[in-house]
Amino acid sequence: MVKAVTFLLFLAFLFTFSQAKSIIPQPQQFRSFKINNTQNVKSCSYTVSITTSCSSTKYTRDQISLAFGDAYGNQVYAPRLDDPSTGTFERCSRDTFQIYGPCSYQICYVYLYRSGFDGWMPEKVTIYGYNTKSATFYYNTYIPNDVWYGFNLCNGASVSTI
Repeated sequence: MVKAVTFLLFLAFLFTFSQAKSIIPQPQQFRSFKINNTQNVKSCSYTVSITTSCSSTKYTRDQISLAFGDAYGNQVYAPRLDDPSTGTFERCSRDTFQIYGPCSYQICYVYLYRSGFDGWMPEKVTIYGYNTKSATFYYNTYIPNDVWYGFNLCNGASVSTI
């Protein structure tokens, strides 16, 4: 009898937690995302670390771009981070970039753009800025082709869209 009750409690536990939704944000497509004009100001430096998943393709020849910013419209845009001749974005690797753009407050969104045919799966993107805490965004999924794909954790604040 005790085993039967324990088993039923175990099943109830499994059912309860299998119905729960994840509180870990997942990347989303942003078809209407656009680059804004503030990205032309080059007054602050950012270090961006992008880790490519060990589940990704061995290497990619795809074009990879990045955009990130804060809830106040400050946006940093880095076109064409890719460079297949140097082994950028190879499987199980971490690539670090020094990127300049407008000074921002806390980074709350990041989008990646991939164009090509190889495919690419980033594990995570970490952004370090002078006046902000580092911000890490976990992808662990293939980036769709020809769409901005990422996270907007700005809590409904205004981020540039068409």
